[in-house]
Amino acid sequence: MNATDRTPADLLSSALAADPGRPLVTFYDDATGERVELSVATFANWVAKTANLLQDELSVEPGDRVTLLLPAHWQTAVWLLACASVGVVADVGGDPSAADVAVSGPEPESLDAARACSGPRVALALRPLGGRFPQPPEGFADYAVEVPGQGDRFVPYAPVDPEEPALIVAGREFSGAEVVERARAEAPELGLTGPGSRILSGLPYDTWEGLNAGLYAPLATGGSVVLCRNLDRLDAEALDKRVENERVTVIAR
Repeated sequence: MNATDRTPADLLSSALAADPGRPLVTFYDDATGERVELSVATFANWVAKTANLLQDELSVEPGDRVTLLLPAHWQTAVWLLACASVGVVADVGGDPSAADVAVSGPEPESLDAARACSGPRVALALRPLGGRFPQPPEGFADYAVEVPGQGDRFVPYAPVDPEEPALIVAGREFSGAEVVERARAEAPELGLTGPGSRILSGLPYDTWEGLNAGLYAPLATGGSVVLCRNLDRLDAEALDKRVENERVTVIAR
């Protein structure tokens, strides 16, 4: 990664320039058996489309707050980087009533909470391959319906200031520059030593530690992540096999 990268979106741009074909996020859901692998290029394309949805369709502006009521999932990672690309604050698990946009998973409790947002609301079915809802929840746009038609390239209307707030998680606010600096500084503690490092993370996305292990640190070091939802359903033998098959170098759980 480049020393000049100041925001999470910068990190993704550098990864795309360096090696667009390498895996970046490999996602497992051990409750459903789902596995999906996204290269840097594929992940970046999803991010660009989602950023265009935010900027053009949802009319967010730098400094606006987007509450993410989502689990650790590859689509959540996409939203985090899309928010960083536009310059809006990704508020993970935050109060929807204080948000400009609310983004919810399919769980009834998350949808009910998201309805407190007076602005646009988006729902993610979190189905394999980014599938849509059979019937969209009332009062929500279906992400899987809205995102495919968005542009494959994204350019923010205003430059993103790395010193402005970019992330809120567990009540702690980070600027874009702080996200990058902490991700780089803490990567060695996670065992991420540079390109080729591959971390398996079963941590939820509701803490900095979970977000860092499951997205930011591997992105900041040129590594990759095997992001596992419902990892507790996997026995020791199956976990060992996954570590071997996915060429995992370090585990966070």
